[in-house]
Amino acid sequence: MSLSKQTPITDPPEIRVPIDTVSFIISKACEFAAKTASSEAREPVVDDDDIEAAILEDRTPNTAELELESYISDLSDGAQIDLVALMWLGREGGPSDWEEAQRIATEEHNEHTAEYLCGTPLLASYLEEGLAAVGRSPEEPSAV
Repeated sequence: MSLSKQTPITDPPEIRVPIDTVSFIISKACEFAAKTASSEAREPVVDDDDIEAAILEDRTPNTAELELESYISDLSDGAQIDLVALMWLGREGGPSDWEEAQRIATEEHNEHTAEYLCGTPLLASYLEEGLAAVGRSPEEPSAV
């Protein structure tokens, strides 16, 4: 029997990526998703005069996105696969259960996972929804 996204989960599945890691990725994804287009056409990459505005403006390079890509790339293959599975599980029209999402993510896994995840609009929302679908929360404490 497969669980739908609405079926309450009494025993959450084993996830190979720590919840605090998913929480960090959600936070970083929100940070680079909040970027806006630069307000000046010929602005330098680093503007020491208005660093607060520079944080929210989309200037090359996008350090939050680069940091997130590097962070995801450094994760184990299993953790990367489970991140993709969580993201797919949180999307409308994605796999209907954890086992299916994890199986497909395993089959599709390659060296471009970090770029794929960082290029996904609404990544943070999908990860939050994916966690909820498996009975987890980004706020839950990490196992010690």
